[in-house]
Amino acid sequence: MTNGKNDGVLGRYYADLHIHIGRTASGRPVKITGARTLTLANILHEAAHVKGIDLVGVIDSHVPEVLDELERAMDEHGWCEHREGGISTGKVTLLLGSEIEVYDDRCHGPIHVLAFLPTVQAMRAFSAWLGKRVKNVSLSSQRIYASGRELQAAVKEWGGWFIPAHAFTPFKSLYGKGVERSLTEVFDPDQIDAIELGLSADTSMADQIAELHRYPYLTNSDAHSLRKIAREYEQVQLAAPTFAELEKAFRNEDGRTIIANYGLNPKLGKYHRTVCEGCLTPVSPEAERCPACGHHRFIKGVSDRLKELKTAEHGPKRPPYVYQVPLEFIPGLGLKSYEKLLSRFGTEMRVLHEATEEEIAETVGQKLARLIVLARSGALAIEAGGGGKYGKVQEKCRVRKRRG
Repeated sequence: MTNGKNDGVLGRYYADLHIHIGRTASGRPVKITGARTLTLANILHEAAHVKGIDLVGVIDSHVPEVLDELERAMDEHGWCEHREGGISTGKVTLLLGSEIEVYDDRCHGPIHVLAFLPTVQAMRAFSAWLGKRVKNVSLSSQRIYASGRELQAAVKEWGGWFIPAHAFTPFKSLYGKGVERSLTEVFDPDQIDAIELGLSADTSMADQIAELHRYPYLTNSDAHSLRKIAREYEQVQLAAPTFAELEKAFRNEDGRTIIANYGLNPKLGKYHRTVCEGCLTPVSPEAERCPACGHHRFIKGVSDRLKELKTAEHGPKRPPYVYQVPLEFIPGLGLKSYEKLLSRFGTEMRVLHEATEEEIAETVGQKLARLIVLARSGALAIEAGGGGKYGKVQEKCRVRKRRG
C-alpha cells in the first residue's frame, strides 16, 4: 500500500481478486488443482508479508468449512468486518468471493464467473442458495444448475458483484467457447460489474469487442499456488480498503478509480497463439493439418479468437495496462536470489515498484537487476505461449512501449 489510510484521504492500494483455496485447515480439498499449501492462513500471510498486496479476493469463500474457519480466525485474532464490506485482518482486507461454472442452453461451453459478497452473513446466505444448485458446495468452480441470469439475480439480491472470469481463455470462459458473438446470449449486461482479462489478453485486445467498452477491466492472478499470487493485479485509488470503496473504483466515483492494471504480456500466457493439439507446434488457424505431425485438431489461440469476435477498432480511455513480468519468470532468478530480494526489500511489490536498479544490483548483481528493470517496462523479448504452455522471457531485450 502507498499512502493508504482509513480516514477518508484517498490512498493507493494493490489488489488481487482471484485466489483459490487448495485445502481447508483440516486438509479437505477445495480447489482440486490447487496446492495443498494454499490455505486461508497461508494466503493472507503471503499477500501481506511476501507479495505486498492490500486487498485479497478469496474466491472459494462459499465453502461452509472455509466460512467456519474464517469466523474462528476472526474470533481468535480480532479480525473484524468493515462497515462497508470486507474483512480487515490487519495488513490485508479479505474480500469474499466464489467461482462458479455456468452452462445453460444458450452456452456453447462452460463459462466461469466470479461472485463477490460484502459480508460473511451475505456469503452464508449465498452459500446456502448455491448448495441447492450444485453437486458439491464444498468444492471450487462447481457447475450451477441454474441460468446465468438467475445466478446474477441472486448475487445482486445480496448486494454482490458479478464478474466473468478469465474471459478470453479457450476453456471455460465467456469468449473462449462460451458465446458465439455476444455476452447477452447468456447474461444480463446491466448486471455485470467488471470483466476479468485473465492472463490471456490485455486492454487493447479486449477492447476489440465493442460490448465490453462499458465495463472496467480487472487483472487478477487466478492463483493455484502461493507463488502465483499477484502475478497479475491492479492498483486502485480508494479512501479505505473496503468492498464499497472498490465498487466505487469500478464506477470511477468520487475520485475512486483503477489507477493501472499490471499484467502479463499476453504472449506469456498459456493460450496466446494457435497450436496443434497433438504436438503444440504453432499453426495457422486456417490450416487443415499440423505441418509437423499431421494432427487435424488445434487449440485456438486468444489472439486468433479475438480476430473472429472483433467489432471495434478502438476502446474508451482506460487506465494503463503495464506489461509486468513476475519475478519467477525472470531468467536466472533462482530461489536464493529471490529470497535475497525479499530479505532486503520486504515484498515483491517493493522490488517491482520502488527499488532502484542500483539497489537491486547491490543485492543480486547487475545482470539480474537489469533484467528486472527491463521487465518493468515490457522491454524483454517474449516467446509466445500456446496450448496450455506458458510463454518464455528471453534474455535478449528490446525497447517496447507500454500499452493502455
